[in-house]
Amino acid sequence: MATGTNIRTYFDGAWHDGDVPIMRAADHGAWLGSGVFDGARFVNGLAPDLAPHCARVNRSAEALMLRPTVSTEDMVAIVREGLAMYPKDTPVYIRPMYWGIDGDITAIVPQPDRTGFAICLEEIPFAAPTATATLGRTRFRRPVLEDAVVNAKAGCLYPNNARMLTEVRARGFTNALVADAMGNVAETATANIFMVRDGAVFTPIPNGTFLAGITRARHITNMRADGMEVHETVLSFDDFTKADEVFMSGNMSKITPVTAFEDTQYQAGPVTARVREMYWDWAASNG
Repeated sequence: MATGTNIRTYFDGAWHDGDVPIMRAADHGAWLGSGVFDGARFVNGLAPDLAPHCARVNRSAEALMLRPTVSTEDMVAIVREGLAMYPKDTPVYIRPMYWGIDGDITAIVPQPDRTGFAICLEEIPFAAPTATATLGRTRFRRPVLEDAVVNAKAGCLYPNNARMLTEVRARGFTNALVADAMGNVAETATANIFMVRDGAVFTPIPNGTFLAGITRARHITNMRADGMEVHETVLSFDDFTKADEVFMSGNMSKITPVTAFEDTQYQAGPVTARVREMYWDWAASNG
């Protein structure tokens, strides 16, 4: 299913118009879940942190025992070739992907000799600066490395996120604030999470249960360079009920203010606004 429109697909060494077929019924990724992807954004002619996103999809492939076949540098060049087909004001979601083709004698273990690769570009509108989110609690948790490939951006992890979203949306929230295996806050169902209290910024410390995102790292770097106090630490759900501001961080929208967590209400405050401003100032110089 296509999320966006105006799709272009890179497959078998060439760009194609449209949402072209890239996987066969017997491919390992089609029936045994050995698929990874990453996501970057093209907004106002900028593609911030494109190289780190391309590098991460190669690391994700290795985590699923796949052999990456395209270097970061070549992948960036291919993506930029595809982006040149769009007007500069077109908001594009950039999705490089790998998947297993063959399995071993048991079929379960993907074989590294052949790895599928594609890039999908989709026109997807960028969220308005006024867009906000509300968070509810979910009974579903983030897995640990012993249970799942949490060190990869893998498609097989996302059915669990879908359960989280379905559960909280049934109660009127737009996203879920999710616990790790120990019951501490990890992230939301779709993005990393930050909270602000007394002017200081807090975010869950990476503990191997969630991907500490590229955009998350960029925000932390920008905030510290601006003199903000930023703490990566263990956070409870109770901490979020005492926060002054809460915001989500992810590639799709970069920063999204949170206006409620269960019965706790927030305002989209000055720290969130400053983090957004710093991100786009950085992107204009480096994107």
